[in-house]
Amino acid sequence: MAEPDDLYTLRAQFWLGHFQMAIDEAKSISRRPMSPNLKSEREEYLSRAYIAANQHDKALNLADTPALQALSLKAQFEMAIGNEGAQSGIVDQLKTLAASNPTPSIQLTTSQVLLAAGQTKEALQQVYLGATMEHIAQVLQIYLKLDRLDLAKQQYNLLRQADEDAILTQLANVYVSLATGSKGAPDALHILNSLTEQYGASPLLLNLMAVGFMVQGDYDNAQSKLEECIRDFSDVVVIPDTLINLIVCNVQQNKPANELVKQMREQFPTHPFCANLDRVVAAFDREAIKYMV
Repeated sequence: MAEPDDLYTLRAQFWLGHFQMAIDEAKSISRRPMSPNLKSEREEYLSRAYIAANQHDKALNLADTPALQALSLKAQFEMAIGNEGAQSGIVDQLKTLAASNPTPSIQLTTSQVLLAAGQTKEALQQVYLGATMEHIAQVLQIYLKLDRLDLAKQQYNLLRQADEDAILTQLANVYVSLATGSKGAPDALHILNSLTEQYGASPLLLNLMAVGFMVQGDYDNAQSKLEECIRDFSDVVVIPDTLINLIVCNVQQNKPANELVKQMREQFPTHPFCANLDRVVAAFDREAIKYMV
């Protein structure tokens, strides 16, 4: 287990989805004596937390180093949702920055943006060497996206070798266990309950719990966690996962989901869920015409 340093709490809060707490923690330790590397990392986590909390404008003002410039470009990318031309230009800038400054931080940021842009292969190329635990965790997520659970498990084992007790390792265990199916759900829920008891609930943890219950077929408990998320965190940041999971819960319980779908389309019109739903609906309509009398 790695020895805790001055950024231990900051990293934990960020990884667990407590973004405002991470912002407050980063500010509170700003005057604490620490090495130049830790100071730089603190600034990067502050910028990352601003972006995750949808405070993109604040991340734009933190661009003193190449790593912070990369995060500023990530903020611009997210602010340009719906403008494919602008996003394409930002992706090109990030690729250029990563090529000239191949540091772990810039590679991670570039990988995250490339993945969001649908360039999965290029996203993997940025981090596949696993220079840091966050790189390994990102590779794991990419393999899960590609339905390569076998390769994702290998990345989880690498995280265990690096630090079995780290929060990133525990979260990786959750993701792999959920991807395994109903037999892995109890382990995932046990870890999530432990993390929640220790650090408090967050939209991320509540959504993962809901997924765990859904994998087990327990839609009542899943819906309860999602409703708790909306009730307790509606003033923080609404994440599309909550709405998507609620839609799934309602459909599986034969409850109406039209209002949730409408809300999803209004708040997140460019989300892949909406695009995929449109594609499926269009395909259904084309087939239905064949059987019209």
